Amino acid sequence: MKTNEGNIDRILRIVVGLGLVVLGFMTQGLLGTGISLVGLIPIGTGVVGWCPVYSLLGISTCAVKK
Repeated sequence: MKTNEGNIDRILRIVVGLGLVVLGFMTQGLLGTGISLVGLIPIGTGVVGWCPVYSLLGISTCAVKK
């Protein structure tokens, strides 16, 4: 897997993912569990630096090497 996420993209994904996980814990029931699980997706892609959707669409937010 080649990295296809830039640093800002990765940081934003992790922050948004953490926010969703926290919101999920604050929400009761199955909805809260679902929100928390959805929040794990951007955290995972942000940590790894690779997004399967970006890969399918040929998108990369990595800085261009000179």
